[in-house]
Amino acid sequence: MPHPDLLFPPDREVRAIARELFALTRDLPLICPHGHVDPALIADDAPFGDPARLFVVPDHYVTRMLLSQGIPPAELGVPSVDGTTVQADGRKIWHLLAANWHLFRGTPSRLWLEQTFADVFGVETPLSPDTADDVYDLLSERLAEPAYRPRALFTRFGIETLATTESPLDDLSAHARLAAEGWGGPGGRVITTFRPDDVVDLEWAGWAERVERLGEVAGADTSTFTGYLTALRSRREAFIAAGATSSDHGHPTAATADLGPEGAAAVFERGLHGTATAADAESFRAHMILEFARMSIEDGLVMQLHPGSVRNHNRWLHATHGRDVGGDIPQATDYVRGLEPLLSRHGNDPRLRVVVYTLDETTFSREIAPLAGGYASVYIGAPWWFLDSPDGLRRFREAVTDTAGFYNTAGFVDDTRAFCSIPVRHAIARRVDAAHCARLVAEHRLDADEAAETVVDLAYRLPRRIFRLDRSAA
Repeated sequence: MPHPDLLFPPDREVRAIARELFALTRDLPLICPHGHVDPALIADDAPFGDPARLFVVPDHYVTRMLLSQGIPPAELGVPSVDGTTVQADGRKIWHLLAANWHLFRGTPSRLWLEQTFADVFGVETPLSPDTADDVYDLLSERLAEPAYRPRALFTRFGIETLATTESPLDDLSAHARLAAEGWGGPGGRVITTFRPDDVVDLEWAGWAERVERLGEVAGADTSTFTGYLTALRSRREAFIAAGATSSDHGHPTAATADLGPEGAAAVFERGLHGTATAADAESFRAHMILEFARMSIEDGLVMQLHPGSVRNHNRWLHATHGRDVGGDIPQATDYVRGLEPLLSRHGNDPRLRVVVYTLDETTFSREIAPLAGGYASVYIGAPWWFLDSPDGLRRFREAVTDTAGFYNTAGFVDDTRAFCSIPVRHAIARRVDAAHCARLVAEHRLDADEAAETVVDLAYRLPRRIFRLDRSAA
């Protein structure tokens, strides 16, 4: 079990306040409005695989750290693009992790894993080369028990809402199965999120073929820009029927632009014919954010903007093992100029909600907090990806509260594929917020009763309201 004062301030007075505040949020239901858990995991409710395939193979935080020390992903069981054989023995993969466990000292990966082993699986034996087999065997025993299957854990975790993320090309069959069993659909425990990047980004290999497929799925003619927009609206309707309350957009930059109908159609045509330039791709992504904002005003989906990642920067890793295996790198992002075209048109429209995330934490106090503090439509997303750590969460609160306060932030999102780590990640965020508010109380900047209300809002009420998971509060 974690130390009761994990992440709390060392000062006794402040620590005591933090304990009291955390106690108010510790057992609140979990609101998970943005993440990447495969919905089939819950729909199938099949037992998890061995510990290595649960905790190592799919976790790019783990595999990228080991790659940085010269251990190739193939030795960790990460599937290859061309089908080349990779390590299949889970115990050997686990031994490799244990032999290099020291590399993770001080990292959030180690904290998440250790807390997951202890809190979720009741395994408190510290991982080391000497204990690797013991920990592996204990975890394997737990994973074989019905109490550790996905739906049982979902209930034990206290998850009220879990949002997954799917492409417009997804048939949403897993969500249909969940809805049929009372788990999904509008207001359900598992809902989807509309993520159209693969049919928006002209630089993503196979874009034209996916646009054609979009037309087939939506029953629309996507050989024209007008038909393309019709298809996207149709798929949004299908996602809303499957419970979606938000869309998600992960572009390289925060650029937005209005090309006008003719200009956008011209770029779209060049994309279909394979003659679009990199500048075309950037301008089309920027224009589509405005198109999606107009759609959101019509249908109510909350927009999430996740810009700033240079995808597949490690080209060898991408060529060998594919996307989403740890080859991405953050870059500086301009939000003030990038979002100006969007906000000048729709920033004060109360029907629009835009949750802005960043991988460039220098922008929190300089750009994002002032934008959220100055436009009715803008909210600040939680620290994401490379910033999702105890220290990153602390810096976030200190950076944005002066300008935007607490109530222009959108609450915590776990943004994870690692289902078993979800309660741990939320607990860490709640501890950090309790510690932050405790310091304000100790400095006589916040009354104790206001701090108590604030930590509950941050943990539960804000994400539920801002992501329109409680329609009565929308």
